[in-house]
Amino acid sequence: MINDPPYASGGTHASAHKASSTAKYGCHAHEDFAGDERDQRSHLAWMRLWLAECSRVLKEGAPVLLFTDWRQLPLTTDALQCAGFTWRGIAVWDKTEGVRPQLGRFRNQAEYVVWGSKGSMPVKRRAPVLPGVMRESVRKADKHHLTGKPTDLMRQLVRICEEGGNILDPFAGSGTTLVAADREGYDWTGIEMTQHYFDVARARLPTP
Repeated sequence: MINDPPYASGGTHASAHKASSTAKYGCHAHEDFAGDERDQRSHLAWMRLWLAECSRVLKEGAPVLLFTDWRQLPLTTDALQCAGFTWRGIAVWDKTEGVRPQLGRFRNQAEYVVWGSKGSMPVKRRAPVLPGVMRESVRKADKHHLTGKPTDLMRQLVRICEEGGNILDPFAGSGTTLVAADREGYDWTGIEMTQHYFDVARARLPTP
């Protein structure tokens, strides 16, 4: 399972958290998406609920990858474990120097992939060794969602799945994870509740 759920992040106070996703992330080129307005406690409870439901359909040993930012990194690792998964580490997505700089501050150029598994993982899996730091910039032509990830980044991440596997993305958004899975030769299952992004994803994916 590989997914990029709403972070419920952005802003430093309650009213900012509850703002629309376009208001929080300062981008009006893409549609809003649902689920990004929760406070910390409700976000943790919600994460635990859907992660536990996903656990029900995953096979034993399946890897689980969750995107998050620096604000929600502790909460995301807690939610993963509260849902019964084994936490195995954190990988870093280096977004490169293209992100907006602010004088006198560190450049906010990283997001994180919290990863774990459903129970134990076999020592010898039919999958490659993946890098702990992945450097990929966001290109306008490749961005189809307000918080979309680069297709080349997702093509690296889906390779954690063994040959012949099926990749589940319960927050499919504009379908980038599914596109990456398809290009790398995996089966995939995606879920998306925002109609606009469902339509975008369907248009990007091959017709069954």
